[in-house]
Amino acid sequence: MLDALDRKIIAALERDARISFGELAEEVGLSKTPCWKRVKALEDAGVIRGYSTRIDPAVIGFGIEAFIQVSIDFEVSDAFEAAVKRHPLIRRCHATTGEADYLLQIVTVDMRALDRMLRVELSRLPGVRRTVTSMAMREIKGDISFADAAAHALR
Repeated sequence: MLDALDRKIIAALERDARISFGELAEEVGLSKTPCWKRVKALEDAGVIRGYSTRIDPAVIGFGIEAFIQVSIDFEVSDAFEAAVKRHPLIRRCHATTGEADYLLQIVTVDMRALDRMLRVELSRLPGVRRTVTSMAMREIKGDISFADAAAHALR
């Protein structure tokens, strides 16, 4: 279970993962070494899985974002999941309940590329029986603060 100090560290790193340990320590009220040890412990525990840069897909040419519900033949689910992990246009994949087995979030450069992705690439992944595509018109909320979510959940 995370304590209040861990949540402060996580909140600061969510805002700016490039913050120096000195700045982070000052922000959360620790000295540098104990702060570094806390961050290291959060990394070792798998709370912090890594650090990345958030890219705006549209700015670099990926103007189409879609969500695709996929139904598959379950005897090939391992092969399907492995193929999804390798596909460069699939941003996220979740196993789901309900009418579909998976929900994919993909990006493409334009409608022609989306058509190709659906007809030529996705339809040929192992076990794919049916897909239903929904287009993202605009993003309303793209991320959450897990520190804020934890604080909310603990109320």
